[in-house]
Amino acid sequence: MVARRIVSACCVMGLAVALVVISSPTGFAQGNAAKEKPTPKAKPVPRGKGAPAEVVPSVRDYSSKNFLLHTDLSADDAKELLTRLETMLILVSRYFGKPNPQTIEMNVVQDQSVWPNGSIHPDAIASIEGKAGITLSLTMGQRNALGQTRITAAKSIVWAVADRGTPQHEAVHAYCHQVFGRTGPTWYAEGMAEIGQYWREKDESVRIHDGVLQYLKSEEPKELTEITAPGQRTGDSWQNYAWRWALCHLLAGNTNYRDRFKPLGLALLNDQRTSFEDVYGPMAKEISFEYDFFLKHLDQGYRVDLCSWDWKTKFTRVKGSPLTTAKVEATRGWQASRVLVKTGDKLAFTTTGEWTLAKDAGKVSADGQDDGKGKLVGILFSDYRLSEPFELGASRNWESPGDGNLFLRCRDDWGSLGDNSGTVTVKFKLAE
Repeated sequence: MVARRIVSACCVMGLAVALVVISSPTGFAQGNAAKEKPTPKAKPVPRGKGAPAEVVPSVRDYSSKNFLLHTDLSADDAKELLTRLETMLILVSRYFGKPNPQTIEMNVVQDQSVWPNGSIHPDAIASIEGKAGITLSLTMGQRNALGQTRITAAKSIVWAVADRGTPQHEAVHAYCHQVFGRTGPTWYAEGMAEIGQYWREKDESVRIHDGVLQYLKSEEPKELTEITAPGQRTGDSWQNYAWRWALCHLLAGNTNYRDRFKPLGLALLNDQRTSFEDVYGPMAKEISFEYDFFLKHLDQGYRVDLCSWDWKTKFTRVKGSPLTTAKVEATRGWQASRVLVKTGDKLAFTTTGEWTLAKDAGKVSADGQDDGKGKLVGILFSDYRLSEPFELGASRNWESPGDGNLFLRCRDDWGSLGDNSGTVTVKFKLAE
């Protein structure tokens, strides 16, 4: 019989007051699971069997289907937290295809001074004082003749500050420990727990702390090999957590990579011999391109599924009289036109159809609105590099400014594509 004690800590918050909200990027976020809405019990019960509530006047226990919560939060705030935790667990369990096997014990601290001396676990004190969180786990297993360990039991206890994200982030660690006996390598464990802080039911758009968003947009992208490098430690910095979130969010949502990402994660959680490089190595150039593109255009509301790049369509030069036709959806990012051009190629194109830029907005043609939004625009892709975008509109003769594959889209803010609708058909021929 082998017993392992595992500590999973969230990153310590920055010193600047402006970073307090963002520097503990922790928790599987609130969702809106209307059909499976949990009903946590808001009635407090005493801590300790048979103990009267007056013994610990400010720390109470609250329970729901999957959680036992010890906290100094008010009854209303405790109920709201349990609702978020239960909703998060629905999403996590559904994603991994594994129900939570046992109650997750949570200690959520709002005011450390009201907790009795000795009631906070010694290993959790530094995390709580650092406005962060920690998951303490005990795993038991049996080792076979090959030195492999089969997990037979696992129990996790969470300690977290009472902010909007930390309890949910740490609850993801607890879920993974109790279901799989491990959380996987640091890049995956913390990246997925970060996804949890923001994940919403039926909403794949980016919804992250503004400070994290600005950091990712302002910094040079960290190399994928650096993000996934072995030997990293949990709780290192909120900046590293941000990069792990970015990579996991891209892989989990992008239609080119998500079908491989879940099996990879399950393999890592089941301690199988695999890695990021094993699974995505053959797609290294494509992933690097889309990762850089994602970070360059990152914004609240951005949808990696709608902006997935088309790597399959074949492009050819327009020749003779046959028309080359492309359909462009307003709700998506750059889309393949099937047209390959060389510098100076002269083409004529026409469009049919209309699109809208919001649910209740009026329809516009490929000429777009007066402010330029809704206009058909193009870009050239060549050897994993993009030209500057250029305007096309509804119809005209056009001369290519360079070599490459022509991609098209409806011009709109990158974080606003999700509420667009409509399709425009574009037909190309050689200019007379």
